Amino acid sequence: MNLSKNFFYIIFLLAAPLFIVSCDKDDNHDSHIHVVAPATYEFERNGESSVSFSGQTCRLQMATDIYNAMNEQNAFTAAEFETMFSDGTGFDFAYDCGKNIGSKTSAGQGSAVTVRQQFIDMFTALQDVYANWDNIATNGTAGYITTSGNSTYQVDSKGLEIDQAFIKGLMGAFVVDQISNNYITASKLDGGCNDPSDAACLDGDNYTEMEHYWDEGYGYLYGYNNEHVGGTDNNANGPAEGKGVLVNKYLKKLNDGSHPGIANTIYDAFKLGRAAIVAGDYIIRDEQAAIIMENLDKIIAQKAIDYLSGAASTLADGGAREDTFHGLSEGYGFVLSLQYTSYFTNSEVTSMLDQMMEGDGFWNITVDELNTMVSQIQSVSGL
Repeated sequence: MNLSKNFFYIIFLLAAPLFIVSCDKDDNHDSHIHVVAPATYEFERNGESSVSFSGQTCRLQMATDIYNAMNEQNAFTAAEFETMFSDGTGFDFAYDCGKNIGSKTSAGQGSAVTVRQQFIDMFTALQDVYANWDNIATNGTAGYITTSGNSTYQVDSKGLEIDQAFIKGLMGAFVVDQISNNYITASKLDGGCNDPSDAACLDGDNYTEMEHYWDEGYGYLYGYNNEHVGGTDNNANGPAEGKGVLVNKYLKKLNDGSHPGIANTIYDAFKLGRAAIVAGDYIIRDEQAAIIMENLDKIIAQKAIDYLSGAASTLADGGAREDTFHGLSEGYGFVLSLQYTSYFTNSEVTSMLDQMMEGDGFWNITVDELNTMVSQIQSVSGL
């Protein structure tokens, strides 16, 4: 009897390690449950904040200032706009952050030079709009259009609002590209000195390079001011009236409409990913990065769908063609932004943009053309 008990005891001891290994293999997250996100995006080291994204705040403000200036007749020449965009100088307010938008536009993908030139060319196209500011726009001639609701918009000869194409294009080329294709990628995060116990890694700062890179990604979405942080869904509230014209604005729109909860999904992933970096758990970090990328892609694709399908519906219902120009201009910018998501390449996006502008542009774009593009985006994105 004792021999039998000893035999089974020996078998159990031999099998136990196999059982433990099997459990670890089946549930890879058992060792990661110690990572807990804070209530808000606040992290400290030695009693002081270790979060820094002031450069992103500065760049977001620059983008807003350029966009606002584009809405004022003869605000700046094409060359002056280009200086603001590429050098970060020439603004009415003298920035001292040493940053600019141009160098961070399309920096994460191979078509950087081509796309940056597209934005610079918009400043040249804007000058013709300025020259015809007070004239009624017609097919082939820039000027202003008035919608059935008595809204007035300045458009180029093909019906495109240059300022809308510019700022909506920056949604992808500037914001999403910097977050998803740069700062929160594993190659970027793992590329620096990341041991907080090594003074050389901190280099006089209160954060490691990995922490800072993640914060910079966070800053491109939430960096305009701290109203984005905390609470239930006010991380998508957007900043004060008249400010904040980039992706966070549209995160709120989706959160309040077609994608309820997306704001917390992204915000919670940023918090948990940052906490995972502090804990040295890069599996959880990369999982959260994937969540952020996936949901940022949804914002861009959904808004492209919304604006193009909205214009198609207006035309199909017999509405005035001018009633579609504002939405189509916004849609144009979001289509441009699609190449910075996981859904489309630069060549695919270029083809769609060319189709929108071929011939007389918005003056003759058809319902079928718009619906075909909408179906294409829906099919690829699954939205």
